Amino acid sequence: MDGGEDIDFANKHTEEEVNCKLVGFAEYLLDNFFLPLKASTRKTPQPSPAYHSAVLNAQAGAQTFVGTPARISKLRGSCLIRDRHRCVISRAFDQNQAIERMRDCDDALDDDGQSLAGESFDSLEVAHILPHSLTKAGQDSELDASREAALTILNMFDKDVAHLIDGTEVDRPRNALTLTHRLHMLFGDFQIFFEPVEGELPHTYRIDTFLPPSLFQGLLPTTRTLFLTETRTIEPPSPRLLAVHRAIAHILHLSAAGSYIDRMFRKIEEQETQADGSTDLARLVNLRLNGWWDGTVDA
Repeated sequence: MDGGEDIDFANKHTEEEVNCKLVGFAEYLLDNFFLPLKASTRKTPQPSPAYHSAVLNAQAGAQTFVGTPARISKLRGSCLIRDRHRCVISRAFDQNQAIERMRDCDDALDDDGQSLAGESFDSLEVAHILPHSLTKAGQDSELDASREAALTILNMFDKDVAHLIDGTEVDRPRNALTLTHRLHMLFGDFQIFFEPVEGELPHTYRIDTFLPPSLFQGLLPTTRTLFLTETRTIEPPSPRLLAVHRAIAHILHLSAAGSYIDRMFRKIEEQETQADGSTDLARLVNLRLNGWWDGTVDA
């Protein structure tokens, strides 16, 4: 098959060939994109040259991606200001900021001038919409082949979207949200996603989850309009990046790839050894040896 002819599925040989290519491509996506995203650390195994070349050719050739150093502290400060020191989902106020304000004033106020009395407080974190690990460079400040493969696959979701997180771009406020630790972990694990709401104010989203709603005690699903700075000096979360995050979350859920990856790590946590687990073991060993996974199960 050269791509220019109709596929005759009545032909058994053709059917088997197509099935083989589809399975191979699915394995390529799992090993070089979905698995490293869920592992949330570093390198995946080297991409299969055949499938990697096919993706590059479909996107008119390879692109050069440059890694970025960590600048999380500055990003966290910008997001806290933009998001008014509140979790964008739960609306809990930042605990550290509340303590500081209450020390200076008996009737401390929030960023909107309202009393903090009776508010809920929590420790807040900056959460990348697309993971920082995707563009983390090696010692030579260049991305390795595994990261280039992951970013090339990312462009399949939205043409050239990888450049929104290229280099220092990954640590811009448009790729980040302020969340509590628990919601950060679930958002980073693609268990929570943001769906834009038509006909509402800009940056209004229905925030939903694939997990049982009872786990959130009525918090999810919910609809929130994200905060904006009055002068727009701090950019809002990018709708494109939130859309890609949502698409990844749905693929992981609907394909059961997310559950498969979770089971892999659960076996490690429970120290299970199964006779048929050679493929899982090979994937985990490659993640560990190549640096995508640090060997720990829980963040």
